Amino acid sequence: MEQEKLLEVIDLKKHFHAGRNKQTKAVDGITFDVYKGETFGLVGESGCGKSTTGRTIIRLYDATSGQVRFKEEDVHGKKSKSDLLKFNRKMQMIFQDPSSSLNPRMTVMDIIAEGIDVHGLAKNEKERKNRVEELLEVVGLNKEHASRFPHEFSGGQRQRIGIARALAVEPELIIADEPISALDVSIQAQVVNLLKKLQKDHGLTYLFIAHDLSMVKYISDRIGVMYFGNMVELADSDELYKNPIHPYTKSLLSAIPLPDPRYERTRKRVAYDPSVHDTSEEPQFREVKPRHWVRCTTKEFEQYQLEIEKNN
Repeated sequence: MEQEKLLEVIDLKKHFHAGRNKQTKAVDGITFDVYKGETFGLVGESGCGKSTTGRTIIRLYDATSGQVRFKEEDVHGKKSKSDLLKFNRKMQMIFQDPSSSLNPRMTVMDIIAEGIDVHGLAKNEKERKNRVEELLEVVGLNKEHASRFPHEFSGGQRQRIGIARALAVEPELIIADEPISALDVSIQAQVVNLLKKLQKDHGLTYLFIAHDLSMVKYISDRIGVMYFGNMVELADSDELYKNPIHPYTKSLLSAIPLPDPRYERTRKRVAYDPSVHDTSEEPQFREVKPRHWVRCTTKEFEQYQLEIEKNN
């Protein structure tokens, strides 16, 4: 049975002006699909363009060029207020820093209910209150928390409030932009487990953006690796970790620490050297094996296939 494409990103570019006649190519032509019900992980080091990708998809930034299609509709082509309102209900975002993404002057009740109010999802004040209290319990908080302000909560609790706010309008796709990076390690697993449970219970689809590869592997079905505005590798989660092909992916994976002192004493970090790549032609995104894509030239493609045959 063929999976349903919920989101299509086609040759997406987002360039920023950086002074006179200069541009920063934050996202420079990436293509990928996200299927209904899956978690697509987008990883890479800071500054690679992954957060800009998420923000451009949801229209916080206008795309320089390329297409974003949600359920076969062109996202950046939507112009009318009613079209944008419908789109904003279907796609929501969880932000990196819960402290700055929650209005400190609003109660938790009003923060979570903001989307409910905008989209007219509650018939009256009682239904609004019941809906917010229900959402608080869904994300592991108490209904008594509704009257409090954001500063009265821990970082993990504030992120749960952010998740409840995103869930309030019953979206189909949630873009989680580094949702755990600002949290203590002890809290990160709780939030990720909550996201997994919500996905199962509500049939959600996630675009999960992060730089922590071990956490991305835990939550993602497929993973795309970004490097300086380009996607350099894309594969199923287990496949990417067991059989990385692009040198940059190998470098990222070599940096993941394991809770094993013996392994850590002998672990060798693989440094990424961009100069090793063939420069005779512009690299293209190619399927080097079923469901495993790598950005490479024709010459590199042949080399990667020889490596795959040798390892099989």
